[in-house]
Amino acid sequence: MNQKLVLKQSLQWKMNQSLIQSINILQLTSGELMDYLKEVANENPLIEEIDSDMDWEQFRPTYTEAPSIGEINQRVMTMYDQLKGQLYMLPIDDELKKIIEFGIDSLNEDGYLDIELEDWAIACKTTINLVTEALNHIQSLDPVGIGARDLQECILLQLKQSDGYHDYVEDLLNEHLELIADSNVDVISQLYSISLDEAKRTLQNIKRCHPKPGRILSTTEPEYIIPEASIYKEAGEWKISFFKWAAPKITLNPLYENLNDPTNEATDYLKGKYKEIDSLKQAIIYRGNTLERVVRIIMEKQLPFFEHGVHMIQPLGLKEIAEELNLHISTISRAISQKYIQTTRGVLPLKFFLQNGIRKKNGNQTATYVIKQLIHDMITYEDRKKPLSDEAIRSKLRDDFTIDVARRTIMKYRGQLNIPSSMKRKQEE
Repeated sequence: MNQKLVLKQSLQWKMNQSLIQSINILQLTSGELMDYLKEVANENPLIEEIDSDMDWEQFRPTYTEAPSIGEINQRVMTMYDQLKGQLYMLPIDDELKKIIEFGIDSLNEDGYLDIELEDWAIACKTTINLVTEALNHIQSLDPVGIGARDLQECILLQLKQSDGYHDYVEDLLNEHLELIADSNVDVISQLYSISLDEAKRTLQNIKRCHPKPGRILSTTEPEYIIPEASIYKEAGEWKISFFKWAAPKITLNPLYENLNDPTNEATDYLKGKYKEIDSLKQAIIYRGNTLERVVRIIMEKQLPFFEHGVHMIQPLGLKEIAEELNLHISTISRAISQKYIQTTRGVLPLKFFLQNGIRKKNGNQTATYVIKQLIHDMITYEDRKKPLSDEAIRSKLRDDFTIDVARRTIMKYRGQLNIPSSMKRKQEE
């Protein structure tokens, strides 16, 4: 066999330290950014002051057990930190690890996957097969049930790790969730040709499962929620105003202004510190500009919400924002992470404005949040002696709002709202 020497030329992109710093600072909240800058200031003699005009007192809770200012931004292990901390136990390479970490960041607070596999693959520039492998790894982490895409999958993951799983359980969860909600052991027994005792044991095993495994790892809510910006209406126009603390100013020590003295042995050291500050300032500017672009597009897309309220929230995803701004999905994800904005309807997390949607008959989409709100309102004002069944709610959504969803979708949303079945809501005369 002839051997040939082949030269291959390839381009490899590597993130430099400045870009890594910009990415890290982008995902920090204003409070975390201030903490980080104070740490830098302690190690950089050129920094005289970090000025953010942060008025902490306006965020202080009124109850007596409020933490002191020094406790505001203490580092706590979030659900995401704890899950990522388990990755070292997995036999994975760096490429797959990054995909898994993106998946972990895409979980909601209950531990459910909040992104479609296709969007996940696009965001990580990888294949569905690798994303599926990454999901399997996430679902292998503790607590069991993490990474599920819906309640049924969450329960199945937990049952498969116990002695409570049987072949018929998946069909029971996917097709007959109402039988579980109503504890209808007679019908379950007949439907799957099992004894009443086994049907009871199956129900007990299902009810032992934790419906929101992410909450097991969740930390307590921060006592201070600091909004990055305010969205308000002025002279008939909606506007955005960013608070000063979203872009802290770094004041230099005037003692170190003259670095051109060749006899100064510390000149090289100080020049390095100047470069560090310049890089830091650029990262802060990048954070501010990116966040402003994201908030502005959210305001534009969700204008019906700001004008008319929660019933008008629109379906909106990371991918749509990323395409509008010509940015990577992961950049958008980092920009909105744990960020809040002040609105006329209260202080809201930016993630609130990202809503999945269901397509209506006329081709338009309705946000799932709106559907849940409609279900909640229907049940709130129903006749307690004749409560609405899931089928009746489904019909009202179709006839009154042209929203056509399956009955088991109604059941799923009702469960997420912690609303019992019509049988349990009925009040006897």
